[in-house]
Amino acid sequence: MIESHNLEFKREWKDDFLRVLCAFANTSGGILKLGLNDDGSIFKLGNVKKLLEDLPNKIQSQLGIIANVELDNNYNESNVLSVKINPASIPVSFQGRYYVRSGSVSILLQGKELADFLLGKNGLSWDMMPEERIKKEDFDIETIQKFKILAKDRIPGLQFDENLDLFFEKLNLKTKKAFYRAALLIFGKNPQKYYPQAIVKIGKFINESDIISSDIIRGNLLQQAEQILEVLKTKYLISTFKFEGLNRIELLEYPIEALREAIFNMLIHRDYNTTSNGQIRLYPNALVLLNEGNLPSELGIEDLYKEHLSIPKNPLIADIFYKSGYVEIWGSGTLKIIKHCIANNMPKPVYQQDNGIFKLELFKDVGKDVGKDVGKELNPLQIEIIGLLKYKPSITAIEISNKLSVTKRTIERNIRSLRDMNIIERIGGKREGNWLVKSESYN
Repeated sequence: MIESHNLEFKREWKDDFLRVLCAFANTSGGILKLGLNDDGSIFKLGNVKKLLEDLPNKIQSQLGIIANVELDNNYNESNVLSVKINPASIPVSFQGRYYVRSGSVSILLQGKELADFLLGKNGLSWDMMPEERIKKEDFDIETIQKFKILAKDRIPGLQFDENLDLFFEKLNLKTKKAFYRAALLIFGKNPQKYYPQAIVKIGKFINESDIISSDIIRGNLLQQAEQILEVLKTKYLISTFKFEGLNRIELLEYPIEALREAIFNMLIHRDYNTTSNGQIRLYPNALVLLNEGNLPSELGIEDLYKEHLSIPKNPLIADIFYKSGYVEIWGSGTLKIIKHCIANNMPKPVYQQDNGIFKLELFKDVGKDVGKDVGKELNPLQIEIIGLLKYKPSITAIEISNKLSVTKRTIERNIRSLRDMNIIERIGGKREGNWLVKSESYN
């Protein structure tokens, strides 16, 4: 076993470890094992009988929760205690502070993150808050009518409802006195009047810092979903064509199905309670979507690569996109993106979260013929490595290792092979240098 989102090892008990239990309770629950080193090996734990008696009372009095404290029978005669914490339905604090789990770390919540957490624990989110400034004239009737057509299968009879108040109340976007923020973001004429951050910027970059063209996408979220894809198709992405029988089929650099899912996810899961905007950056070999906002505490990055529950940042916005027929509320969007990329012979997309920024990276197909210049057949990992080197020439082996979930030693071994085949070359020193991809088939 190794430490994880819901498992932590400690050699002996210290009262400060109550913050770990607090974080477990505020996230998805977890187990603290006493009597183990960080690597999971046995450490001789003393005072076991006293701990069995004292810990349940201490946890209840300090945190207000019930813990299951018992000897772990999996360790034979070794004294290992298991302290199991179930997820709490209300916020749990330790000494007036709130903690959550992120990966295998317990994090103190402060400021905006704390406010969002307390809202969520009370079953609320930013998009659910009433906005008394919103008036009926702020809504775009054309968008509403289009939504009624899109939603006719999932909300029968809605297209015949002409009463605006009743329309929004049926969609849970209005109280008797005020509209919710989600209503304006989805159906507003000009949501940026109240929320100027609710825009998406698209830019084409030569490298990480030099931009050659850009666009700003405004309007409500249903309009943005269409405009983003249209601008990408007509201005930023190269199209090719193939024929299946008499049918002429357009093929984009990136699969249209993956792009649609990525754009919908971007709009639905954005943190709109910030001053930042969503961004789509196009590089010579990659397309990157950036959003401010962490994943829900119940999910880790690794969960996005497998089946997981849908936990939308903005439930009301997600519900409207579902009723429009744009998405399914099953947590399957990230898997669909992966599936469509692989089906189109592209490297697996990379999901990342760093300093409150969520990033999705899509990489072009680097080509099956990349090794033909040197008469070598490249393995799939080497092809993915080449794509990353082309996208970011300054990337390090450890960064590639993290992106591709492969050991650093394996990455270094494959890089050596690519250098030996004269496909890549290191320009400059180990710290300040860059990689050059030399293969003509690739470039």
